[in-house]
Amino acid sequence: MISILKPGKDPALPSSYRLLDTIGKLFEEIVLVKILHRVNEGRLMGKEQFGFRPSHSTSLQLARLVERITRDFNENRLTRAIFLDVAKAFDSFWIDGLFYQLTLLKFPSYKVHTISSYLRDWTFQTSFQTATSSRRNLRAGVAQDGLISHVLFSLYVNNMTPPSHHVDLALYADDTAIIATSRKPTLLVITQRTSTVAE
Repeated sequence: MISILKPGKDPALPSSYRLLDTIGKLFEEIVLVKILHRVNEGRLMGKEQFGFRPSHSTSLQLARLVERITRDFNENRLTRAIFLDVAKAFDSFWIDGLFYQLTLLKFPSYKVHTISSYLRDWTFQTSFQTATSSRRNLRAGVAQDGLISHVLFSLYVNNMTPPSHHVDLALYADDTAIIATSRKPTLLVITQRTSTVAE
C-alpha cells in the first residue's frame, strides 16, 4: 500500500492519507464492469438512483429536481424537500444484508462469491512515520473511495419504498432527497411525514 496525502489536509493526522493499491484497483475495475452489466441488463436499480448507469448522471438528477421545483412553482404549488445523508454509511455497511439483497435481485452466485471474496476478511494496519499499529479485522463497511463501493451501497438500499404521487425520491448512494409538493402547506407536511416514516 502507498499512502498519499489528501489535498488540503494536515500531514500530521493519519486520517489525512488515502491508500493506493494498484492491483486492488484493477480488480475493482473488472468487478465494477461485471456488476454494472448485470444491473443495467436486469434493470435492477430503481429509477430514482442516479450516478451509475447510462442516462443517469448526477447532473441529470440535479436537472430533474430543478425541473420539478420550477414546474411546481409555475403551477402555484408549494415544494418541500428533506435532504438526508446517512452518517458513516460506508463504515457501518452491513455486508450480510448486501448479500441478502443481491440474492433477492437474482445476482448470479459466482458474482456474489466474487463480491464476497472482495468484502470479507479485510484487515487494516496503519503506519505513520516510524510507528505501526497492530493488524485489526474489519467486521463491517466498505472503502468509501473504492470503485465498487457506491454501486454496492446503492444495491443495498435498492428496496426503498416507492414514492407516492406527490412525493419524489432522488438518490445517489447514501445521499437521499425527498421532495413533496402540494397546494396546501398542511397537506405538504402530512405527505412528507408519511413518506419519511415509510422509508
